[in-house]
Amino acid sequence: MPLGCGPLLPGPVQDPKPLRQKVFEHVRATGTAARADVSRALGISAGSVTQLTSDLIERGFLRETDDNPRDRRDAGRGRPAVALTVVPESRRVIGIKLSDERHTAVLADFAGTILAEAMLPTPAVRKTLDQIAEETAALVERLLEQAGLPRDAISAVGIGISGLVEPIEGTIPWSPLIAGKDLPLRAALNRRLGLPVLIDNDANMLTLAELWFGAGRAMSDFAVVTIEHGVGMGLVVGNRLYRGTRGMGMELGHTKVHLDGALCRCGQRGCLEAYLADYALAREAATALGRNPRAMASAQAMLETLFAEAKGGNMAARSIFRRAGRYLAVGLSNVIQLFDPELIILSGERMRYDYLYADEVMAETLELTLNHGRSPCRVETHNWGDMVWARGAAALALGYVTDTALGQGAA
Repeated sequence: MPLGCGPLLPGPVQDPKPLRQKVFEHVRATGTAARADVSRALGISAGSVTQLTSDLIERGFLRETDDNPRDRRDAGRGRPAVALTVVPESRRVIGIKLSDERHTAVLADFAGTILAEAMLPTPAVRKTLDQIAEETAALVERLLEQAGLPRDAISAVGIGISGLVEPIEGTIPWSPLIAGKDLPLRAALNRRLGLPVLIDNDANMLTLAELWFGAGRAMSDFAVVTIEHGVGMGLVVGNRLYRGTRGMGMELGHTKVHLDGALCRCGQRGCLEAYLADYALAREAATALGRNPRAMASAQAMLETLFAEAKGGNMAARSIFRRAGRYLAVGLSNVIQLFDPELIILSGERMRYDYLYADEVMAETLELTLNHGRSPCRVETHNWGDMVWARGAAALALGYVTDTALGQGAA
């Protein structure tokens, strides 16, 4: 895996970012880079690179280092080129994933290095806006205490949450985590934390994690499909996260796969999520296992029991996973048909249930897709840990802080 963090491919030709920001982001993405490497990668003159990097060094965002991977490869070939690297302590951000049963958070420096992690268990019930704000503040305090940092050492906080999110306004039209509609979550967190807050859909955060830290760093077009408490999707087009006109696109879990079908927690029927998410599987598991779902500690506990039964040969339990796998194949084939991505990454806590990505599921996905002799879309399963969602939210905050410090209008 390359050093650094952030997309490795350049942005579109019409990218409005100023050159100094492009230089900074290239250095951060590669970890370390000589000025000549920056010049070649961005197609700008050596003189311009010297001027821009001098400014970035003077402002405390970059510094020179003797640790140049290129020098190690070219040892003995003359005077080594001085490399540039990000000054990590120049900015720090927090990334948070708000979830049903536990909230997670990471603290990252400007180079993308994770400095601390924290987790806060929370009751699996719908909260009020004030309750969510208080839980988020408690998690931030826990993280800062662990890192030994004051709150004013943080430049921004990124938040990932399930449901419909309007990232520009910072409102939540609907979320399974919060009671009510059209909630001003960002405004509430800005007041409670006293810090700039960015909010986005949690599947987008996982997609940013792949784009900044994972398999998508050197890929221009890919999709991420998540299966956890719900079903989500993120899409990268042209090396940039695609959100749709209002920032609320890619709601794969709420595409319809069965007219008048199973009831989804969004209130509509026939959503893909109603056949794949944990609450959907637990609903059928209660019948298959002859148990009262209200007597179980959680849907997750029910699923663990169901999975163990399936592995032990219980045919009813296996049939539930196989049916869910077939619906997943429908969803994946639709993604391929609509967007033709280079890669689909399956991720999320439920992907440890191997029935959902069995060979039969992948084969049915291809059968439902019109390929006409083309190479099929690759599908990979990434079993990231729970903190990866928060790491993607940290990437959201890093992008905002970079734009603020170096983008159009920055001093």
